Amino acid sequence: MRTDPAGERPVAVPAAGAVLAGDLALPAGARGVVLFAHGSGSSRHSPRNRQVAAALREAGHGTLLVDLLTEAEERVDARTRELRFDIGLLAGRLTGAADWLAAEPATAGLPVALFGASTGAAAALVTAADRPDAVRAVVSRGGRPDLAGAALARVRAPTLLVVGGADEQVLGLNRDAAARMTAEHEVAVVPGATHLFGEPGALERVVELTVAWLDRWVPGG
Repeated sequence: MRTDPAGERPVAVPAAGAVLAGDLALPAGARGVVLFAHGSGSSRHSPRNRQVAAALREAGHGTLLVDLLTEAEERVDARTRELRFDIGLLAGRLTGAADWLAAEPATAGLPVALFGASTGAAAALVTAADRPDAVRAVVSRGGRPDLAGAALARVRAPTLLVVGGADEQVLGLNRDAAARMTAEHEVAVVPGATHLFGEPGALERVVELTVAWLDRWVPGG
């Protein structure tokens, strides 16, 4: 099967009645695997998530970037913008991907963490609530954890909510969501950063915070 210089290989992930396209990479001696949930209107090719994923692999974590919508669904969503906010659908797909990791010989037995951006963060929190024994940690980047609704109170995995300091509305939503969580959690503010963390050094700070959180909570750290 084809691999790229980063060690990624394409995978087909059956999840919630669909087959999802993904890219799996496992560094030698991987201490765990981080499953990514992209945000609204994005995909597994998101340059921001790929930058984070590359840094996580350097820190010894495997990564799985997966499209939560099929190609046909993405075409519909490009017109309607509805599926990207269907948290139930996205969470069901993400949970299916987590179950696939648990069953796949290359990743079975590895601790799983979730990294969600935008609406993908809500899906990650629902998955964490639904798979409390499987998900060890959650990181949200510019996420909408408020969209996880009642699942917030059921999350047991330690959760890091990273928000840009200039992303004021989303910061408020994150703080409100954090107040509803009973699991270990932290809201980390990147000063001056906007929603996409495009400012110089902003995404690098997200990487630092994420690696530190996984070092703390994922076994082997």
